[in-house]
Amino acid sequence: MSTENLPEPAGGDDDAVSAELIAASLRADTADLEIYARVLSTSLIETLPPGAVTLERKRSLADRAAGREGRVESVEVSLGEQRMTLRLAKHGPVGEICKEVRGIVLSRQQVGLDVWIETLSTAIAETARSNARAREILQRFVLGD
Repeated sequence: MSTENLPEPAGGDDDAVSAELIAASLRADTADLEIYARVLSTSLIETLPPGAVTLERKRSLADRAAGREGRVESVEVSLGEQRMTLRLAKHGPVGEICKEVRGIVLSRQQVGLDVWIETLSTAIAETARSNARAREILQRFVLGD
């Protein structure tokens, strides 16, 4: 698949445009956070390299009896030196961005959903720039091809 379908950057900043497209795709349908977490986690697992996405689920007794996976409690994405975690708390989503080098957390910051999405979008765009396969998959994710 070629990159011809991606829009031309307005000011020559290809990275910003890519990150903006990713952020728009990630922001879609955030009204119901439980559904959003399920869709987001599935999209990220399909888009990012194996092992980059970790999910934490909570299974009720009914989920176990029915053989369901349960609801997503948190989504953790590790790309490069960044680890981005989104937890679905009772009072709303809680984002956390960590800079991690060789398993040691150098910094940790709690952020809102918009900042978490922007940070994740930038990290995904950087991954796509360095990996042709990731760019192809990302293009399908963003453009729906």
